Amino acid sequence: MNFTIDWLSFYLIEQPEEEDGIKKVRMARNLSHDEYQRSELRDFLDGEFARIAKRKVEMNPKTEGTPTKLGQFVLEPGHPLDSNPNYALLNRLLTAETAGESKEPCQELIQSYLRTSQVRGGVMIVVRTRLELLDERYVFILKCDFEQKTAVITDEKSLISNVQMAINAKNMKSLMYPYMIESGMNDPYHVKIHQFSHAKYFEEFLRFIEYPQTVTQIVSDEVISLARQHIEYNYPEETEERLREEEAIEIMAASPKRELAEKWEHETVMEAMHIITDRQPEVELKFKLDHMQIRTMLADYGTSLHIAKVNGRYLVLLEGEQLQFERGVSPVEFVKPKALADIVKEIEARSHTTQPVMAPSHTEDEDRPPWE
Repeated sequence: MNFTIDWLSFYLIEQPEEEDGIKKVRMARNLSHDEYQRSELRDFLDGEFARIAKRKVEMNPKTEGTPTKLGQFVLEPGHPLDSNPNYALLNRLLTAETAGESKEPCQELIQSYLRTSQVRGGVMIVVRTRLELLDERYVFILKCDFEQKTAVITDEKSLISNVQMAINAKNMKSLMYPYMIESGMNDPYHVKIHQFSHAKYFEEFLRFIEYPQTVTQIVSDEVISLARQHIEYNYPEETEERLREEEAIEIMAASPKRELAEKWEHETVMEAMHIITDRQPEVELKFKLDHMQIRTMLADYGTSLHIAKVNGRYLVLLEGEQLQFERGVSPVEFVKPKALADIVKEIEARSHTTQPVMAPSHTEDEDRPPWE
């Protein structure tokens, strides 16, 4: 996959010394195809465009921290694609044939970026490319933040020299438009964005692009919806108990950590699980039993993963045909597994010995069965 660079715009964003200082463009340069071919940027960016285009992305990422995402242009019902300001700007860059034609939309893009909160100093590069053979056009927006405490080797006297402004393509943020589904097939409604950072300023500077829900969010919303349906079925009237159940669901939806609610029967959980896994087969299930972390697939519940309770203590049973260990040998690897019934007996016996014996509060007459 080879890309031909039609033009490139290079911007050096200055990081002010004061925290609340205004960031500004210190240097700008527009390069034509021939100028780019002769510049040092060619070696710096060599292969990056193909890597960005080939980078895999999911329509709905598994987690919020997924570095590569698909952004979709926000459209009001009944309005065309070109009514979106961000699409209009990217399309102007896409149709600009020369560096001179790209100057004005590039300036708009940079100013929009500088208005974003928490922007760091560095280099921003806007490129219009063509995919060779197919002649498909793409816009790449690249951002390299300044590296901290960077040095280069100089001579035997000074050994190293401190570099004030250094950039690295390794952690480069990128945006590609249009989204390339595969070679020769493009999606004009989406952009592909990539950034290894907890700060979202690179994906936020185009304000009229939204990012789809994560799989975790979709599953959470589905579970809350099923829980509400369950409440409506079991409490058709507006009773105090129903209100308490609804309030508990609201608290559950907003809480980052939750304990086992013990409200649904196993069959109800299985039915809800099948509804979710039919739509999202790869949904993960993660929870903690005291200090122990369990991580599996939601579809494993009821077949390979079971949850029980013995004398007030939770029991998680993982079922499988093969048990493998990672690096670091432990004596557990030599164990002959006990029978499950024996383990349950041990848990029951342990619970009896740790729980205090309460004195009976009833009389001898109360011990007698009613038919005597």
